[in-house]
Amino acid sequence: MRRLMRAAAAAMMTLALTAALLPARAEELTGTLKKIKETGTIVIGYRESSVPFSYLDNDQKPIGFSMDLCGHVVEAVKKKLSLSDLKVAYNPVNSATRLPLVANGTVDLECGSTANQLARQKQVAFSVSTFVAQFKWLTRVDSGISSPDDLKGRNVVVTAGTNTAQFLNKLNQEQKLQLTITQGKDHAESFLLVETGRASAFMEDDILLAGVKANAKEPARFKILDKAYSADPYALMFRRDDPAFKAVVDETLIGLMKSGAFADLYAKWFESPIPPHGVNLAFPMSDKLKELTRNPSDKANS
Repeated sequence: MRRLMRAAAAAMMTLALTAALLPARAEELTGTLKKIKETGTIVIGYRESSVPFSYLDNDQKPIGFSMDLCGHVVEAVKKKLSLSDLKVAYNPVNSATRLPLVANGTVDLECGSTANQLARQKQVAFSVSTFVAQFKWLTRVDSGISSPDDLKGRNVVVTAGTNTAQFLNKLNQEQKLQLTITQGKDHAESFLLVETGRASAFMEDDILLAGVKANAKEPARFKILDKAYSADPYALMFRRDDPAFKAVVDETLIGLMKSGAFADLYAKWFESPIPPHGVNLAFPMSDKLKELTRNPSDKANS
C-alpha cells in the first residue's frame, strides 16, 4: 500500500514538474490585436490640418504630437505581438469620417485631435487624455470684433462633425445670438472662410486656432479672442469593447507620462519651432494637463 502511495506521489510530482517546464500557452488574441496579427498591418487614422497634433508636412507625410504618441503605441504593439516587420498603413480622416471609420474597423487607431465625449463612447473608445483644450473665437484684426457680443447676427464658421459644432449650435440657441453658422469640411477650409472675409469668425479649440493662425501667410492679420469656453479632453481613439488593445494603448501613454517622455514630446510640438514653417506656437502645458500626466484618466466631461 505504501509502495502504491509513494508511486502515486512520485507520478504527481513528475506531472507537476513537466507542466512547469512546458511553455506557457500563448495568450489568445482578440479584437484589434488579432486583426493586426493576422494582417501584419496596423492602420493609423490621421488628420490633414490639425496642427500640431496631426497634419501633413511639405512632403505630404502625416506628422505631429498625436502621430508621435501613436508611433510609441505601434512599437508597443510590435513587441506585444512579436511582429518586428509590422507594417503601418495611413488612412486620412476628417471630423465627419473619423468615428465611423474607427467603428467599422477601417482604422485601428485614430491619431488626431478628437475629444473624448460621453456621446461618442456609444460608438468608439478612448485612451487616457492627451490634451485639454478650450473653445475660442478667431477673427481678423480688421473685423472690428473684440468680443463674442460683437458677433451677434453675423456669419461665422465651425468645422463639420466636431464637438465644437455641437457646442456652437447650443450656444447660439441659448444666448439668442442669431448667428448664421457655416460649416467647413476641415479646419483649413474653416480658416479660409475667415481669411477671405466670407465668415466673421471661426470657433474651434484654442490650440487648433493657434496652429492655423501661426501657419497663415500673414499671422498678424488674425487674432484669437480672450473669451474661453470649457471643452472636452483629447484622446487617441479606437474600437469599443476591446480591453486588450486599450490596455496596450493606455500602458504606453502612461509609461510616457511617468518617464517624462510625454513632456518632452509636448515641448517639441507646442514650445519649439515646428514644420513646415518653423513656427513656435509658444503654448505651455496647462495646469490641467500637468495634473492628468500625474494622474492619467480616460474620463470624459460629464
